[in-house]
Amino acid sequence: MKAVVISSPGGPEALEVREVEDLPAPGDGEVLVKVAAAGVNRADTVQRQGKYPPPPGASLYPGLECSGTILALGPNVPPRWAIGDQVCALLTGGGYAEKVVVPAGQLLPVPEGVSLTDAAGLPEVACTVWSTVFMASHLSPGESFLIHGGSSGIGTFAIQIAKHLGIKVFVTAGSEEKLAACKDLGADVCINYKTQDFVSRIKEETDGKGVDVILDNIGGSYLQRNLNSLAVDGRLFIIGFMGGVVTEVNLAVMLARRLTVQAAGLRNRNLTNKAQIVSEVEKNVWPAVVLGKVKPVVYKTFPLFEAAESHKLMETSSHIGKILLIP
Repeated sequence: MKAVVISSPGGPEALEVREVEDLPAPGDGEVLVKVAAAGVNRADTVQRQGKYPPPPGASLYPGLECSGTILALGPNVPPRWAIGDQVCALLTGGGYAEKVVVPAGQLLPVPEGVSLTDAAGLPEVACTVWSTVFMASHLSPGESFLIHGGSSGIGTFAIQIAKHLGIKVFVTAGSEEKLAACKDLGADVCINYKTQDFVSRIKEETDGKGVDVILDNIGGSYLQRNLNSLAVDGRLFIIGFMGGVVTEVNLAVMLARRLTVQAAGLRNRNLTNKAQIVSEVEKNVWPAVVLGKVKPVVYKTFPLFEAAESHKLMETSSHIGKILLIP
């Protein structure tokens, strides 16, 4: 089969499509999927640079989500899945290929009304946002929510699901075009972080109270400002470190306002934990997708052999929504 291989850690040119050994038959509780499309995520670019190695036993090929058709079932796969089913899946790796083996607990049916290709852009964003913002930070109807990078794949999904659930949504983004896209998806307050101080704008919009939950992909350079933007009992969830991992912070505000700070990723969680998240997503998010309240926002698709181009686009941050690869 063909797969994208990281020839050696480095820039986008390190990605090469090669003919590789066929995958072994799916093992206990696993299925073999013929990949229709794979989502491109920022984590893939970090893996390509050699800074985010796959966990032990995971595929060495990049790709943390895909859509496709079940080709084969291993032993003890739940009876709901059959050969020929159209699915999308959360992966530990291996999506940038013609085929991938997936634990059955990480499969989702392609939602009614969503194309097989576009479905590849749902698992990683849905599982990330639902597990962090809702399962861990308990964002609830009537609360307020700040999303940094509102025009990203995660941002465009988070805006839609939060609005569907009756939450006031604040976003930051770096251009008027991106802010307009966020507004079209339902964001209530759109802040250009290049021309405005998001802390003062949030205070202004909330009568000095702050927001209840923040989803942050920046990390170090935003930590103090995020804490200063939170309301009493506010929760900050960090999912990325585009602004570094080291900072100096005044913790007094945490004590004064009873703030909570958490951080997590998806990839290194165990199978049971991932299956639980996927199950919660199917129960809580999929109905909203079927109703058309949450739609995958796909910016561009590339053929598999242009994986390097897809990473170049991802690293410019000029896209709005998801980037997909088609084998």
